[in-house]
Amino acid sequence: MLVLTRKAEETIRIGDDIVIKVIRTGNGSVKIGIEAPVSIRVMRGELLEEKHPVPSIPANFGPTMRVVSDQYPHVA
Repeated sequence: MLVLTRKAEETIRIGDDIVIKVIRTGNGSVKIGIEAPVSIRVMRGELLEEKHPVPSIPANFGPTMRVVSDQYPHVA
């Protein structure tokens, strides 16, 4: 696990297509924004754990598979 310290408005990049931006910090919480391709599922961990155990990535996963956010269809 990589552990980083970031301030508001700073970003973290994962590969070429994923950007995580710290929007706001304070009172024991952090608000982040995530930009990712539509083929990447972005979901709060506790929602996935409630529904079922963490699934493995299918061997045939690729650009033809489309998975959208569980809360906001417009957010990848």
